[in-house]
Parts: sequence; structure tokens; C-alpha cells
Amino acid sequence: MSESGADLVVRGLRKSFRSPPVRALRGVDLTVRRGEFVALMGPSGCGKSTLLHLLAGLDDADEGSISLAGVRTEELGAARLARLRRRHVGLVFQFFHLIEHMSALENVALAALVGGARPAQATARARDLLDGLGLLDGADELPGALSGGQRQRVAIARALANRPTLLLADEPTGSLDSDGEAEVLDLFSRLHRDGATILMVTHSREVAGAAHRIVRMRDGRIETPDSGAPATTEEPLTAGAGRG
Repeated sequence: MSESGADLVVRGLRKSFRSPPVRALRGVDLTVRRGEFVALMGPSGCGKSTLLHLLAGLDDADEGSISLAGVRTEELGAARLARLRRRHVGLVFQFFHLIEHMSALENVALAALVGGARPAQATARARDLLDGLGLLDGADELPGALSGGQRQRVAIARALANRPTLLLADEPTGSLDSDGEAEVLDLFSRLHRDGATILMVTHSREVAGAAHRIVRMRDGRIETPDSGAPATTEEPLTAGAGRG
């Protein structure tokens, strides 16, 4: 497919670890179109979280290229790469990674401050996001006073603080009960309807069913060639398999 209209283009990505020796990625090609909601599925240890960490700039690939919002990241120096990641990537973790001694509002505002906003702008942005996610009443609460679903919504608000091009989510419902899972998946669906581009890692068929396209990984590779085709040409998303 043409790479125009894509927020993310990955070509030939490889990554190995020395201790223990593991070939985590073995030549991954992936395209995520602007406005897509893609679920990256696969069993534990298949390389999907490693791939997400490379896309988020948390680690470096051994080989291959990543193009984010039309920019080849391997061609950038450290400072320009950091600015690109802050501007274009929002990351949601399985275990929230909120700062426990800071309120929900402060957690979200801090991300905006790191992104270059002034304090008043950062606070206003945080309030707007929490309001939009139904959390304004808990804005002054510490994370420990919130439910799992609420904490993940705060984490999603934090990821959206700098209006990223691409939202990356690594098993975002993995530590939630069924109510929290439904809450987060409903939010992701709403964000997608509003135009967000989302790449979500999961090993759950049920969770992947919230996405509009499924890409499968096994043994460090995409199982079938990734065409970047719209969801209408993908396999049907039917309820079924559980976590695995």
C-alpha cells in the first residue's frame, strides 16, 4: 500500500537481547493508517510488547526503520527524537505508572508541562481531559483513592496531554476487572470515533474485538503480510477466545 496517509510505518524491524539470548523481533513490517484502531495480538513472549517499546522510543532497534508522522526516527539525533516522541506518541501501560503522591490532575498536568506547556495551560488541559473522560470530580484525588478503571482513565488522559498523533497501549486492560475493562474499551472506541490513531497490544481476543483491525504476531514476526487494509477487508471480529 502507499505510505501516504499513514501515522506509523515500520519496515524490517529486528531486536535481540543478550541475557538471556532472545531474538525478540525478526523483521517486522507494519503500517497503521491515520485514524485506525489496530489490535496487535499474539501469545506471551511473541515480541509484541518489545515492538511497542521500540515504537515508543523506550528502546532502540538493532535493524530496520520506524517512520512516525512521516519522519524516519533513525535519522534523528537524541534531542530531536525525544521531541518527536513527546509530540507524537502517547503511551498507556498495563499498570498505570501514575505518580502516587500526586493527584489525578497533577499527573496529567505534569505530562503537559514536560511537553512544553506553561503551568496555567497544563492545568487547563488536564482539567479539560479529565472532564471529557468523566473524572473531573476525582481530579484532586490521589491514584490510590480511585478504582482501577478510573486510574487507567487518568493514565489515558496523561497520554493525551500533548495531543499525540499515535496512542500506544500495552495490555491496557490486563490488570482490570471486567467492569474496568469495559470502561477502558468504551473510551478507546470513543477516542477512535473522534479520530484518534490507536495501536493496542493484547493477547485477548475479546479485548481485540474493540479494534477495527487485528494484526497477529508469533515468534517475533507478523504472522501474515500486513497490507494495512481497512477493517472491512479483515477477518470478522467475533466474540470467542479468552486470554492466552
